[in-house]
Amino acid sequence: MDSRRSTRLFALSAALAVAAGLGAAAYFAFVPRDGDPFADCRSSTVAGGVATIGGPFSLTDGDGRRVTDKDVLTGPTLVYFGYSFCPDFCPTDLARNALVADELASRGVRVGQVFITIDPARDTPPVVRDFAAAIHPDLVGLTGTPEEIAAAAAAFRVYYRKADTTDYYMMDHSTFTYLVDPAHGFLEFYGSNATPDEMATSVACYASRL
Repeated sequence: MDSRRSTRLFALSAALAVAAGLGAAAYFAFVPRDGDPFADCRSSTVAGGVATIGGPFSLTDGDGRRVTDKDVLTGPTLVYFGYSFCPDFCPTDLARNALVADELASRGVRVGQVFITIDPARDTPPVVRDFAAAIHPDLVGLTGTPEEIAAAAAAFRVYYRKADTTDYYMMDHSTFTYLVDPAHGFLEFYGSNATPDEMATSVACYASRL
């Protein structure tokens, strides 16, 4: 990752952390990390350590079944928080993630894809099912109660809030994609400006060390 991109992502991460009231401990810090088994792959580390990102969750899939992180994170997985009514970042980022998964599949690397809504009031199980299916057949859409979504978002330090009170409200939210592995937890995050080639190369590097 070049210095300008690192600077932009750091500035965005810091701004979102402040907006969410998370404080300095939630900033994503771009610093070297000695002793990291994925050091050759990692372009960033997290203040406080990678173990501070991610965690267990219990949600509902598109068929109305209760699932946990153990059910859907069965290997290296790209996790994205967004909402189906999103007009720009969410479908664009998820479509890019789908391209990444397909490119990696062509290299013999299987990567899962998970979409977790931040708008459970509108994103019912059938909505997240259809939304995910329209993007990629392997994309798993998840929803839940407001409390369950808040807990999952907090675990991944995702910022979100309702932007207005109209019937067609938008949601303000952070737009990172998280690479997570069940054996190692959180590995990496990617901003919306990461290209499919950049992400595929990065994910392949991690996968080769799992």
